[in-house]
Amino acid sequence: KHYLLLRLIYHNSQNIRGEILVFILSFFFLRLFPPPLHRKVRKVVYHSRRLSSQEQPGPPDSSPESQLPAVKVRRPRKDPSGHSVLLFPGQGSQFVGMGKGLTKYPNVKEMFSAAQKILGYDLLTLCLEGPEKELLKTVHCQPAVFVTSLAAVEKLHHENPKAVETCSAAAGFSVGEFAALVFAGAMNFSEALYAVKVRAEAMQKASELVPSGMLSVVGRPQAHYKYACLQAREHCKSLGIEDPVCSVANYLFPDGRVIAGHKQALDFLQQNSRRLEFIRAKPLPVSGAFHTELMASATKPLREVLQQVEVRRPEIRVYSNVDGKRYMSESHVRKQLVKQLVSPVKWEQALHEIYERSQGESFPQTFEVGPGRQLGVTLQKCNRKASQLYAHVDVTASET
Repeated sequence: KHYLLLRLIYHNSQNIRGEILVFILSFFFLRLFPPPLHRKVRKVVYHSRRLSSQEQPGPPDSSPESQLPAVKVRRPRKDPSGHSVLLFPGQGSQFVGMGKGLTKYPNVKEMFSAAQKILGYDLLTLCLEGPEKELLKTVHCQPAVFVTSLAAVEKLHHENPKAVETCSAAAGFSVGEFAALVFAGAMNFSEALYAVKVRAEAMQKASELVPSGMLSVVGRPQAHYKYACLQAREHCKSLGIEDPVCSVANYLFPDGRVIAGHKQALDFLQQNSRRLEFIRAKPLPVSGAFHTELMASATKPLREVLQQVEVRRPEIRVYSNVDGKRYMSESHVRKQLVKQLVSPVKWEQALHEIYERSQGESFPQTFEVGPGRQLGVTLQKCNRKASQLYAHVDVTASET
């Protein structure tokens, strides 16, 4: 009706200036008073998105995980007003005895009970009693770290409810990313644990295809890690190895890296560590070259299971290992979790994203929830000021 009114003005003016005036005024009228139909469509789309985030349908009935037990997991409020960050550790942080005394906290018994049904073995007993050789296996330690970390969240909530309820950001290292996403409401506990189970089994199988491993490296400022990996690959080619793999798998902190690849490549790096300006080069107790091309065969099983389970947009900021940036959508979560298997963990970059502050702006409290304190060490090396507000939530507690 605004446009008809303006046309009337034009007919009265009967000149080019009037037509131009009609066009300009029409533009501003439409910006100020959009048609009701447009407003209605926008509202409906927004409402449907809200509905999808509230519903929690399980996987398809034809899949084996369709009968997964429901487990309540502590989550932050949707609109946190405080300042806290939760960091979830990954494989390699596990130890025999973790989880002791945690079953006295709400939801923890249900977590381990559900885990026994999903995994097919007693995870709690394995965590508490070992044997260590079994707990170190990829198929066991990944689910163990996942469940124990979320149990630690329950302990933190018991001791400091505000730290959990007002959390505004989370990140997880490798498999710890699944725990961070569950905490953020992007996945439910049982479906995420089933995905972790599939992931761990696929990674274990991929590890058995080629003798490989991972090497923790701390270098001098002049060290060139990519060039060192190139030299290691050339060495492998001289041994007759086709398409050798050797690359940075984890960016931990300045001059702190984990390099992964063929065993012969890692041996070369250790033997030439001084020439390559490495201060330390230590093999890690893992079964394969995680976060490299040697994990390519593990991507298909994980992709398939992630298509079967429900994934939602995180309710708080969660940062991806692949690029250090926050997850933006459900499809983004699925894509990045698969890509993570064959991409380096950019932990240092994620920490810079999380703790970037304007001058004078306060830093959040940071809690490492899960076994080990490795993430606290990396935070201290990446951001000394932020690390002053760091605390570790122990994954053991007194039985009383």
